[in-house]
Amino acid sequence: MDHSAILSTGSPIRDVRILGTGTCVPERVVSNDEVGAPAGVDGEWITRKTAIRERRWAAPGQATSDLATAAARAAMKAAGITAEQLTVIAVATSTPDRPQPPTAAYVQQNLGASGTAAFDVNAVCSGTVFALSAVGSVILRRGGYALVIGADVYSRILNPADRKTVILFGDGAGAMVLGPTTRGPVVRHVALQTFGELSSLIQVPAGGSRQPLDQAGLDAGLQYFAMEGREVRRFVVEQLPQLVKGFLHEAGVEAADISHFIPHQGNGVMLDDVFAELGLPHATMHKTVSHYGNTGAASIPITLDAAVRAGGIRPGELILMAGFGGGMAASFALVEW
Repeated sequence: MDHSAILSTGSPIRDVRILGTGTCVPERVVSNDEVGAPAGVDGEWITRKTAIRERRWAAPGQATSDLATAAARAAMKAAGITAEQLTVIAVATSTPDRPQPPTAAYVQQNLGASGTAAFDVNAVCSGTVFALSAVGSVILRRGGYALVIGADVYSRILNPADRKTVILFGDGAGAMVLGPTTRGPVVRHVALQTFGELSSLIQVPAGGSRQPLDQAGLDAGLQYFAMEGREVRRFVVEQLPQLVKGFLHEAGVEAADISHFIPHQGNGVMLDDVFAELGLPHATMHKTVSHYGNTGAASIPITLDAAVRAGGIRPGELILMAGFGGGMAASFALVEW
């Protein structure tokens, strides 16, 4: 497949800058042995297959909006802004508090950010970059600051007996504050793409208008997250390298110019395999998957925040963010720090 034919037109939003980042993960640490036992696998097998050693799961009564709110507050503190200065709140999630209203409405209420536009984006694990693209034009039109939050609580929709899924996922939230200022890292380019013909590879079969969840669905386990793991891995391994090449060409940068690679944290072993094929000779790949697992839409902002707090990113360096997941969707952002 020709990468030039499958990348969407990038969205330059050069006047939008990242002013602060933040993270929230639940307190409960869940070991490989704990998730592996009901699925019939041991902890060593999970580590070997995924490079995941532990993950965090939400406490009873702790919802996606709770994690999103805490991450937002951390990002706002880092950016030095208040809720009154916000114009828009976008929450990327595929595990909302409820089917409606949007989880972002709860975050707005929690923050006391009255008067903002608040909406959700569901592009599954690619969602945060989709949300980043969406808020850019709002900031440029209306001014003010934006919160982009990736947040998911996958532990609530996992089948404990399904070793293909339950071993991978953790809960968490990551946030970014963006604004139209002259300081801070600039978002140079964004591109988005969805491959709807592959939409059956990742899904929660029941609970929507296509198949309302009834007792028969519950008995069949259709309320659980389901994934065709081998086909998803094939998509990532085969498509991501050429998609990255196409995106960098579209953005007008060379692979050798990239200093940092922040991918969706789907599976640590898979990421190592893909990174070897990307041809980014001077890039450091940042990973949080070993401690947090796959946190869905939260994984990119969580990993960015970890890299920022570790002091590993220097002014002027280029960061490539790459999301991939259900839909199937792919998303890319180029940020100059």
